[in-house]
Amino acid sequence: MSLRTRFYKWLPRLQAPPAWGIDPVPTEHRRLRWFDIFVLWSSLGVGLLVLEAGALLVPGLSLSQAFLAIIIGTAIGTLLLALVGILGSDHGVPAMVLLRPVFGQQGSYLATIFNVVQLIGWTAFELWVIGLAADQVGQVLFGFSNHYLWVAVFAVWCTLLALGGPLVVVREWLEKFGIWIVYGVTIWMTVYLFTRYDIIALLDRPGTGEMPFWLGVDLVAAMPISWLPLVADYNRFVRRSRDSFWGTYLGFTLTNVWFYTLGALFLVTANVSEPTPDHLIAAIMTMTGGVVALAVILVDETDNAFADIYSAAISIQNIFPHIAQRLLIAIVGAVGFLFATFLTMSEYFNFLLLIGSLFVPLFGVVLADYFVVRRWVLKSTGFATHEHAGWRIDGLAAWLVGILIYQIIAQLAPQIGASIPSFLITFLFYAGLRLVQQRRPIRAMR
Repeated sequence: MSLRTRFYKWLPRLQAPPAWGIDPVPTEHRRLRWFDIFVLWSSLGVGLLVLEAGALLVPGLSLSQAFLAIIIGTAIGTLLLALVGILGSDHGVPAMVLLRPVFGQQGSYLATIFNVVQLIGWTAFELWVIGLAADQVGQVLFGFSNHYLWVAVFAVWCTLLALGGPLVVVREWLEKFGIWIVYGVTIWMTVYLFTRYDIIALLDRPGTGEMPFWLGVDLVAAMPISWLPLVADYNRFVRRSRDSFWGTYLGFTLTNVWFYTLGALFLVTANVSEPTPDHLIAAIMTMTGGVVALAVILVDETDNAFADIYSAAISIQNIFPHIAQRLLIAIVGAVGFLFATFLTMSEYFNFLLLIGSLFVPLFGVVLADYFVVRRWVLKSTGFATHEHAGWRIDGLAAWLVGILIYQIIAQLAPQIGASIPSFLITFLFYAGLRLVQQRRPIRAMR
């Protein structure tokens, strides 16, 4: 094999997205295995936003308390992520389609609208962060500055990745190039911190107490939970449910713990005044040099933007299945680019968190329905038909109760964290409601 042939073999190859859209993925096309999904979710667990969230834990918590919160929050949040991933691999359909048996086809449209709004917002936010990072690095390396140009360049690149689809991104981009750069740079940053600073001594430094411990756990769990509306979009391509669960759980756990920890260490060691993306970018550049920082930002963030663009298009197809997927991907990429050029990202980020809070109780209902009420038994034939047409009032009522619980806790007792309690209450409420409904006909016959 010639050098030229080998070179082209290793280049990422784009292809048309799957023609089945929201229909169940045929068995022969479920090609991802344990390592593939491990690579994907370990890559999606990396990013500036994760570093920023980790930096928020300190100095409100001590460094040792922050580490414990990171372990507990990641274990809980990633467990939920991996469980929803099982639904995708079991039935081969994307996340919004999985909602149809629980909320009805029309009911699933309501959640779909919220999901599309947040995904377009996240696309804009990711492109804004990528443009900010590339612009700062460009100024150092080339003496050139144009934030909007960088945003445009990476909007095109992320849209092309979305056009290629998950199989191409995992096999042709992440496994050949992306994930190894991520691991290499992350190891470099970790070694730098642990060899330049006395981390053991920092562990004994007390926190200020401004961050309640369980609120810190909630902050960590929020990151894997934010991926719940997307996980089935990718895990539907996994061959076996066991591979889906362990690949997702171990992959996301690895990098979520790693990057939350690095974010906390950055704040206590690198004199970062505020845990904002631009300050963290400057700290990384100072620590590792501009070229390494560029690799971190551009590799770690582009896959997140790809996922937002691809999943937004797939979600829209839950309502409009006959619109071409490639057209929707192009539209979402363009809209995300336009929003990234003029939105006030700090204000919109708060709005996204509000929208995202809807999905914690939503998937409390979904997991209770699948694992408790239906006991893992769910027909795949009705997902893309009118079998579940209309509205399921019991599912929607439980979702509403969960949203109210979340908001009450967030307003009156934020120190305990709202995500985990609202999820558990919603899960138990819906499971109890449905089990009571199932027993009524039996009692009537007696």
